[in-house]
Amino acid sequence: MKTRITELLNIDYPIFQGGMAWVADGDLAGAVSKAGGLGIIGGGNAPKEVVKANIVKIKSLTDKPFGVNIMLLSPFVEDIVDLVIEEGVKVVTTGAGNPSKYMERFHEAGITVIPVVPSVALAKRMEKIGADAVIAEGMEAGGHIGKLTTMTLVRQVAAAVSIPVMAKGRIGHITEARVLESMGVDYIDESEVLTPADEEYHLKKDEFTVPFEKGY
Repeated sequence: MKTRITELLNIDYPIFQGGMAWVADGDLAGAVSKAGGLGIIGGGNAPKEVVKANIVKIKSLTDKPFGVNIMLLSPFVEDIVDLVIEEGVKVVTTGAGNPSKYMERFHEAGITVIPVVPSVALAKRMEKIGADAVIAEGMEAGGHIGKLTTMTLVRQVAAAVSIPVMAKGRIGHITEARVLESMGVDYIDESEVLTPADEEYHLKKDEFTVPFEKGY
C-alpha cells in the first residue's frame, strides 16, 4: 500500500506506532518496523543512555526504518537531539513543544521531522518552519493534547496544510481507518497496539500487518 508517507519513509504500510514514554522501547518499535510500519522509540523524559540502549536494540532487530519521539519538555532534550544525530536516526517525531530551534540541525543530518500537533494553527506553523509531515493528535490520545477529538481535528488539519498528515487518537477498528483515509490522511498512528478494542481487526504487536491485509 503506497501513500506519500510510505514513499517518504520507505515503509510498507502507512502506520506509525506511537512513541509512548516508557512503553515504546526497542523491542516494540523493532517489531513494528519489521512488520512494515514505522516503529518509534518513546524518548519521554528518559536520559540519553536509556534512549541509546533502545536505539542499539532496534538496530540489532531490524535494518528497516525507525524513529525516535522527542518530548521537548524533557530535561534531557538537548542530549536526545545530539543522540539521534550521532546515531543516524532518520525519523524524529516531536511533542510537548515547538521543534523550530532544532529543525535546521535535524535537516542537515538528513532527519525527517514530524511534529505532533493538537490544532490547525500549530500544524500551519510547523509546515511553515519546514516540518516534513505532521501528526494530528486528538484528545482521545492522552499525553500533551488539545481539546478537539481525532475525527474533528484531522479533517481540519488535512484541509489546512499541504504536507502529509497523520491521524493519532483512538483508532482501533478498520472502519475508522477507512474514514480517516477518505479525509485525506496519509498515515495512521496506532498507539493502542497493546490494548485491543476488537480482536478481529485491531493491530496487534505480534500480527501487526494482518488487519490491513484483510481489507484496508
